[in-house]
Amino acid sequence: MTTDLRPVGIAGVGVAAPSLRLAAGEVGRAWGTGGGRATLAVCDADEDTLTLAWLAAERALEAAGKTPAQVSGLWWGTTRPPFAEGPSHPFLAAALGLGGDVAGGLSAGSPHAGMEALVAAWDALAAGHADVALVVTSDALVPGLGTAGETATGAGAGALVLIAFSPSESNGSGPPARLVDRATRALPVVDRVRGDAEAGTGDVYDARLFREEVYLPLVADVGAAIGGPPDRWALADPDGKLAAAAGRRLGGSLVSGEVRSALGDTGAAAGLLGAAGALDTPGSLGIVGYGGGRATAVAVEVQRPVPGAADVAGRLAGGEPTSYTHLLRARGQLEAQTDPIPMGLPPGGAAFVRGNAEMLSLEGARCRACGTVSTPPSVHPHCIACGGADLEVVSLVRRGTIQTFVVNQTMPPPFQAPLPLVVLDLEDGARLMVQGVPADAPEMAVGDQVFLTLRRYALERGIPVYGYKALRAGAAAEAGGPSGGPSARVQEVAK
Repeated sequence: MTTDLRPVGIAGVGVAAPSLRLAAGEVGRAWGTGGGRATLAVCDADEDTLTLAWLAAERALEAAGKTPAQVSGLWWGTTRPPFAEGPSHPFLAAALGLGGDVAGGLSAGSPHAGMEALVAAWDALAAGHADVALVVTSDALVPGLGTAGETATGAGAGALVLIAFSPSESNGSGPPARLVDRATRALPVVDRVRGDAEAGTGDVYDARLFREEVYLPLVADVGAAIGGPPDRWALADPDGKLAAAAGRRLGGSLVSGEVRSALGDTGAAAGLLGAAGALDTPGSLGIVGYGGGRATAVAVEVQRPVPGAADVAGRLAGGEPTSYTHLLRARGQLEAQTDPIPMGLPPGGAAFVRGNAEMLSLEGARCRACGTVSTPPSVHPHCIACGGADLEVVSLVRRGTIQTFVVNQTMPPPFQAPLPLVVLDLEDGARLMVQGVPADAPEMAVGDQVFLTLRRYALERGIPVYGYKALRAGAAAEAGGPSGGPSARVQEVAK
């Protein structure tokens, strides 16, 4: 790294976990094999790698005290983006309220994608191509049925806000943590792979061979290549045992074990998620991600607690216990012999082309004459109160109050019953009708405080359709949404 490059630091961190927890033993009982005592964080049908990425990114921005308008670029790493080929990056950017000119990129193809996103953002900041970078790592991998991966694979997301700073700020006056070194190592080997026509990821061919000839040599080599060496390590851990063995070779303490035990293998998010809580304690920290025959290590010097790091344990705790059968239904690996009810319009049609950005960004049209907010803007070219045409597009707040609702007790696939449909008034005066979540249906009442969280509504013609759902405030809601950041983010967006 040449001396004319700018130093890069961490201004904030955010994490997210899906709403369900599966005991690995449930999988073992279904297949007649041992499943161990691990717990896996897994996605419900309305969650995926994008909704997890959105939530972690919102929390990172909130912790860093940055608005979307200040973000120069979005770098996202995920093994399997929601579109195999398509607008995954623009969808996430729009949901976060980032402008159409935001820089960055999408890394995918293996669990190494999270580290690729991190170092790419680092490069852009160091070279002066960006000033504030949002790095998001997320995964919700789908293991093949009957594979060992079913007892190890979880889901989650981690996000960092990176900033470039002056070299004169390096001694305590700059960001709370600094990226100081990195290294990459690779071997042309086949580990866990998924073919084009396969829904699930397979196992390694020989677990012992993978351990002794691939993972441990690569991780130990790349870890030893970064300066220090760090006294703490966060290591990607595909099976729950490999990181401990690699940690013994590297020396220092392993800080990612608790996250791995609570969530399972989170793929592209594993390294950053495992390191997130350790950013609360000053000292040196090594982050190592692995996947697809590649390992990358990044060294971090933490000078003082990074905003958001103290919240990591609470953000990842909890989750609703689920069954193996429910998980298979949620992943689409267990389907009833019935046809899902189509939405009636293609996700690539005119309605989505014209209205998708305002749905993802959650926008309304505020009348300059009377202040009324109409939603959505494309459907209301005139004010619904005074009929005026002088409107400005605004970003809506994410908190509100239920005015009325109905709970549908029977729903056709792919929707889950009981499904609340909620009419709510947001704190900025806008009125919306959105879905709720089944878990809230028994206790839902008029006057409940709710916040909006991004979820996947449906998978139509193989294309994910996203929208916001209302979650009741309280312990269950706190496990699924940001804590106040989006409601404080009310920004005007140019048409």
